[in-house]
Amino acid sequence: MRHMDDPSRDAVRGRFGLAPVARAAGLLGLLPFAAAAACVAFAPDPAWRASGLRLALGWGTAILAFVAAVHWGLALAGRWRWDPVTVAGSVLPSVVGAAAVLQGGTRGIALLVAGFGLFWLYERRRCGADLPADYLALRRDLTLGVVALLTLTAFAAGPDA
Repeated sequence: MRHMDDPSRDAVRGRFGLAPVARAAGLLGLLPFAAAAACVAFAPDPAWRASGLRLALGWGTAILAFVAAVHWGLALAGRWRWDPVTVAGSVLPSVVGAAAVLQGGTRGIALLVAGFGLFWLYERRRCGADLPADYLALRRDLTLGVVALLTLTAFAAGPDA
């Protein structure tokens, strides 16, 4: 078991459910991805398209680190044990994001897509029993949205970006 066996874990498991504001904030977090895709796909100026790619890479990196930080926070709060997999699971997404920024262009976008997908699989399979079902559902929906928008951005940019 990943969590500590104590009554405080009820707070981790979401005994009271996910707050509606959390879902709204998550959905609003998709807007920069949509703006980036629109810039890359529809902007007539190459500078705007380049800015859209940078926005997708920067925002994607920030959000990938953000979702992994939840795991770091649970370990810091003593709700999960510090083990090598917890540490790696909460740190590696930031490394993937940094590599995506350094790579840049559509290759960097592809790294982010892989990072989001793999982190969702890790979170669902390894941590799913310790996380609230409504949190996992929100993470699934947001991950699908992020991956779809990043993929659209990459296709709109073309192979030479």
